[in-house]
Parts: sequence; structure tokens; C-alpha cells
Amino acid sequence: MLERLKSILQDPPPGMAFEITEAGIAAARIGSRAELEFHPLKPGTIAVSPVKENVVDPDDFARAVRALAGTQAARRRKDVALILPDFSARISVLDFDSFPADAKDQLSLIRFRLKRSVPFDVESAAVSYWPHQASHKQTDVVVVMAPLEIVARYEAPFRAAGMNPGLVTTSSLAALELAPEAGLSVLAKLTGHTLTVLVREKSALKLVRCLELPAADLGEIGAVLAPTLVFVEDNLGRAAERLILCGFGAETDEALRRFQEELGVEAEPLRSPLGTPGENNAGLLGYLRSIAKNN
Repeated sequence: MLERLKSILQDPPPGMAFEITEAGIAAARIGSRAELEFHPLKPGTIAVSPVKENVVDPDDFARAVRALAGTQAARRRKDVALILPDFSARISVLDFDSFPADAKDQLSLIRFRLKRSVPFDVESAAVSYWPHQASHKQTDVVVVMAPLEIVARYEAPFRAAGMNPGLVTTSSLAALELAPEAGLSVLAKLTGHTLTVLVREKSALKLVRCLELPAADLGEIGAVLAPTLVFVEDNLGRAAERLILCGFGAETDEALRRFQEELGVEAEPLRSPLGTPGENNAGLLGYLRSIAKNN
């Protein structure tokens, strides 16, 4: 996923991009002006999980894909981008004192490090990774890992409709394109009962947490954010400069006020030139932003 991101942004963009959530599929036809659509899914069509089948009702999912794809003439370019739910994969930031140069050795080392920390078989999982030099002594590696069967089931109706998923990524990684790169920031992205928290120092991703909450209320979310901010200060040597919120809907203003007051950090909503990023389209809007910046 990640290693294909640079090349696909440098090449002409795909004809369409799709973001999948349990609520539905957000889609964009990419041209001189992006055309945005949303097709709701029946409750229970998608059940996001990193360990079991996500596409519970393949027929309803396929109908939604066909409805958004349109006619063959409307999608002459067959390459598309797919943005999957965060909780269908595992995103990790690993640090290595020594990281091998050989790609095969790199992958073996990454699988070894994650073998006991992910809830699925790492040997049969799809893996993408992106190393960057954190210091002269340390290499940080952002890793995205997901069971191959889960990814394949998401891709299947698009392939059946004549489309090729040339880029597959996750919602929060795509949504990061909308967040400011300056300073030390925390992005808290809510989708249903899933909270994804990403810590970024300038352009470098430092920490990713993705978890299901018993209830998506501000108290539960604050209980996750508070120790995260403490971890940031203890491990990165300074406090986070801003907290960026996405997917809070009607509770956004209250969340901004409450977290700023209780956590002692400046808070702001995630923004996009194409509209307000929400729980069902933030990744899509981030992906469109990346295309605009790189083409």
C-alpha cells in the first residue's frame, strides 16, 4: 500500500477512488473537478474486523459498487484507488537500530517483529512498509499489514466490474494528507465505534493506535487520548502542539472545547477544500488532496 503511494501520485491518477465504511461507499470521479458520490449500504453488509470476513453481504456490496461505477463508457480508465477501513488492517510504527538493505531481509524482520502483536497470521498477510531515517542511529518503519483474504474480498466486486485497484490504502493514512505537517500533532479519527489515533512529527509518523470503543462517547475517547498525549511528551521530549479531530459530526464543537480544556492542548477540526471530512469520506478527501498537490 504505502510503497505504491509515491509512484501512483507521480503517475496520472486513476479514474475513480472509493472509500469503504460500514455505512456505505464514498466515491469520486477524478478529473478537472472531482465528482463526489455516496452510496449507503444495508446495515450488516460490512462488518469491519482484522480477523474475520468483512464483507458479510457480497451481493449488496457488489450492487453498490456497480451503481457507483456507472457505465463502461463513463469509466474508460479502469485503474481505481481503494481506501479501506482502518480496523480491517494493522498499522504500526517500528523502530530498528539496524535495518537491512535487502528487501527480503527487511520483510522477514518486519514479520518477525509483528508476529506476536497482530491478531492474524503474519506469514499469509499482505504487507507494505515505508522506512525512513529517524536519526543517525535509528530507522523507523511504518508498516501496514492485513490478511490477504480480507483485502481480496474488498477488491473482488471492483475487479468483477472491470476495475483494477492499483492503489489500496487505509482511511487514516489517506486522511493524513489533510493534516498540517508542521510541528508535533495528534490526529484522532472516529468512524463508528472505531477510534484511530496518529501521532506525527512534521511529516514523520511516530505512533498509530486503532481500537474499538465500547461506546463512541467523548469520555471514552478522552480516556484514550490522555495517556497518548503523556506518551508523546515522555517519548518525543515535548508536548503535542495540536489535536486534530475528524468524524465527530454534531459533537465536533463540544469535543474541541472539552478536549482543549481537559487535555491542555490546542484542538481544531480536520479540514478539506472539498468539504468537511467526516467518518465516511475523510480518507477519500485526503486522497483527492494528495492528487491535487502532486499533479
